[in-house]
Amino acid sequence: MTEDDRTRAMRSPGDGRPLPPRPGDGLRSGGAPAHRLPSGGPGAPTHKLPTAAQAPESPRADEPPRASSRVYGRERPGKSPVRPIRSRGDEPPGGSGGSERRGGGLKGPGRRISWKAIVGVVAGLLVVLLVAGIALFFVIDSRLAGIDGVLDDYQGRPADTPGTNWLLVGSDSRKGLTAAQRRKLATGRAAGQRTDSMMLLHIPDGGDKPTLVSLPRDSAVTIPGKGRNKLNAAYAIGGPKLLVQTVETVTGVHIDHYMEIGFAGFVGIVDAIGGVEINVRAAVDDPKAGLKLKKGVQVLNGSQALGYVRTRKGGALPDFERTKRQRQFLGAVVKKAASPGVLLNPFTSVPLAFSATDAVEVDSGTGAFNLLSLGLAMGDSPVTTVVPFGGTEIAGGGSAVKWDRTKALALFDALKADKPVPKEILDAG
Repeated sequence: MTEDDRTRAMRSPGDGRPLPPRPGDGLRSGGAPAHRLPSGGPGAPTHKLPTAAQAPESPRADEPPRASSRVYGRERPGKSPVRPIRSRGDEPPGGSGGSERRGGGLKGPGRRISWKAIVGVVAGLLVVLLVAGIALFFVIDSRLAGIDGVLDDYQGRPADTPGTNWLLVGSDSRKGLTAAQRRKLATGRAAGQRTDSMMLLHIPDGGDKPTLVSLPRDSAVTIPGKGRNKLNAAYAIGGPKLLVQTVETVTGVHIDHYMEIGFAGFVGIVDAIGGVEINVRAAVDDPKAGLKLKKGVQVLNGSQALGYVRTRKGGALPDFERTKRQRQFLGAVVKKAASPGVLLNPFTSVPLAFSATDAVEVDSGTGAFNLLSLGLAMGDSPVTTVVPFGGTEIAGGGSAVKWDRTKALALFDALKADKPVPKEILDAG
């Protein structure tokens, strides 16, 4: 054995060093095998590269490509290209880029919710709400009870003036109340129907605040065709139509809309909004009104609120204090009804809408849109006052409130001209 053969025998394979050449090896590259490959014979490879004549023809443009690739020495079925195998480090963030088998099923790539889908869902909800709102609007409008002829023209009626004027009337009607409810609310058994409160609301055409004026029901006025009497007698004698004519005659203000609410409707509206918060300025104990309240801020339910606006207890001028409570209460009701917590909650807004339409009566020309305008005006914190008065006179067989003619005319002239009421008139009221 030569020295080279001994060296070959001692060297371990794969140690990275080249083997020393043997005689007759000839030149070979660094990547050539350690021993020559036979050029023929039984051990020679049987596959050969195709010659130019044997190369397959290129597919024509009108033919679909045919997959002829091999996967690990076998023909691969299908026509889709072979996808490279990815390692875990090559996977995109958030999961595998391709399908993978989990639990016996294939799970596709994760999908993100697009902005178009979100906008589509929001738009759909808005459409549903809009349609529901329009439907509710027409339902409310169809449920309003109109009083025919209440605003009919008559000879000498004041001409229409700028702005919108509402006559708001609270009547002592017991309609809709059972005997037990009348006892609970202390409404009594009075026959007929009279006005319990009257207010004139002026909504200006400009940007000024609305003005809410209380008309004391015991005011001494001249009722057309009936002579001198108390204001509430006009309603008792001729109903809403004669009352409107009387108010227009003594004020010179053209009435555009009329709304009336009775005892039962009054209670229903307050209860529908979950009560109303009132700052009771002095403790009240009035068995006739079924009312006993402590001083301070508190939430009144329907029956308590009814007693609060009806009681004549408290103050040197009971009727004057009564009108103040009525304006205070009306403002509190509208503020609560217009709050987002009530309007945006269908469990309160829908019952309120139905309670309101069941509770009120309006002239035949007033619809749901007009009531919406009224609510917005009342929610705008209107300027509140009462007709200036001074002294009393005998009218209708009893003592009545006598208006201060000069100051009262200044008040109503400002409303007719669609101008703010002078401050000295407001202070007088």
